[in-house]
Amino acid sequence: MGRAFEARRAGKEKRWGEMSRLYPKLGKVITMAAKAGGSDPESNTALKTAVNNAKAQNMPKDNIAKAIKRATAADAANYDEISYEGKGPHGSLLWVECATDNSTRTVANVKTIFNKNGGQVVNSGQLDFMFTRKAVLEFEKSDSLDLEEIELNLIDYGLEEMDVQDDRVVVYGEFTSFGDLTKACEDMGIQGVKATLQRIANSPAELTEAQIEEVEVLIDKLEEDDDVQSVFTNLA
Repeated sequence: MGRAFEARRAGKEKRWGEMSRLYPKLGKVITMAAKAGGSDPESNTALKTAVNNAKAQNMPKDNIAKAIKRATAADAANYDEISYEGKGPHGSLLWVECATDNSTRTVANVKTIFNKNGGQVVNSGQLDFMFTRKAVLEFEKSDSLDLEEIELNLIDYGLEEMDVQDDRVVVYGEFTSFGDLTKACEDMGIQGVKATLQRIANSPAELTEAQIEEVEVLIDKLEEDDDVQSVFTNLA
């Protein structure tokens, strides 16, 4: 999604207090990583990243521990990662990433949400050329951080761009550099890094405020679904 729309969503989520929606999704990522690679974050890079992301978003330690423990439970669910592509109101494009233990349920729910909110699911791959997958790392802006030095160091690890905002710093790189960038931030002692792989729109679309609000209704409904992990759009 575009930078302005991303900042808008982040601000709204803070005001709305989205933790009741966010923590279960973070927990699911932790459980999936622990089940796939073991419960020790030091020997499981995916789990370490998931745990660090959860900590960066203030997920309680007890919740994190429970999410790891669920991976070894006898009745632990097997999750598949599935993506859906769709068109929303006013020419908006959406990429929906899900983690589900029942793909039949998930596709039915996602299609229903699109259909009821002015959109439709399209064939897989139809929107692939409209988005580029990027490594995106975020951390709080602080006077104690030498951002120029950080930027110079991260260039060696795949940094393409560093966006310094009012209260945070966002680092962008090729998705193949995700691990290197994450490790470099850790080695530099940067605290509270949220590291994700995102779909960035190649040609962000400009919409009016009223049109954006209409698209946000669709996004909100999708994000309310337990199986939906992330929603990316082409909005500027």
